[in-house]
Amino acid sequence: MKSSEHVIEVSESDFQYEVLAFSNETPVVVDFWAEWCQPCKLLSPILERLAEEGDGAFRLAKVDVDANPNLTIQYQVQGIPAVKAFLKGQVVGEFSGARSELEVRSFLRKLAPGPGDLFLEKGISLLGSGDWGRAAQAFGAVLHKNPDNGPALLGLAKTHLAQGKAADAMPILRTFPASKEYSIAEQLIPLAEALLADQQATIEGVDEDLDSAYLHSLHLVALGNIPSAIDGMLGILRENINYRDGEIRRLLVALLHLLGEDNLQTKEYRAELASLLF
Repeated sequence: MKSSEHVIEVSESDFQYEVLAFSNETPVVVDFWAEWCQPCKLLSPILERLAEEGDGAFRLAKVDVDANPNLTIQYQVQGIPAVKAFLKGQVVGEFSGARSELEVRSFLRKLAPGPGDLFLEKGISLLGSGDWGRAAQAFGAVLHKNPDNGPALLGLAKTHLAQGKAADAMPILRTFPASKEYSIAEQLIPLAEALLADQQATIEGVDEDLDSAYLHSLHLVALGNIPSAIDGMLGILRENINYRDGEIRRLLVALLHLLGEDNLQTKEYRAELASLLF
């Protein structure tokens, strides 16, 4: 192991300063390990890589249990690898045994959100407030380090759609990685297709009034006015529930995803949609 700004080796002589005192300002994760420990050789590289990736979100302190027996006794280390997280001089979290990277990330996220987590949280917040441009920047910062981050990819696709940039959203949606966000990404594709299509040529001569309302609703989506677009689509559905072979229903599902589950209007819109369909 090479020591760095975020990964250090500590001993009984400097544990008080490098771990306990340091944890008053920044979380410290202590990795109790030994050269002979095979599971340690699996876990330690994960911890070290995530510490560097965290870029200061937490410090990783490595303790060789053979060289520091008093620390292992003091902190009741009964098996290794053992990981203990310190904050304000106290143990606030711990686990023992080898863990997958996903499990370690989950443990660390509870202790100290990394820059990527903070950018993701920022993007989701900006998305909810309709600040599409700044939300896209935040999601882009997450994807710069983790290109397959499902929540960030979905968020970025939503910001593109809400800004009328269906051509930018479609590649994301068509190649979406396997994740819990995959099904929502699939439900956004009809909206991206509708925004990309030459609607005038596609629907000319079907129903002039509804066609005009349909095009106007899509124009509102491109302007980022999602509630008004939903109102327009619901109006079409009231007039003709089978308009364009049910496309309106698919577009409304996508638009409600754009509006977001935390939006107070979403529940009302879903209830109205359900009343019209059932």
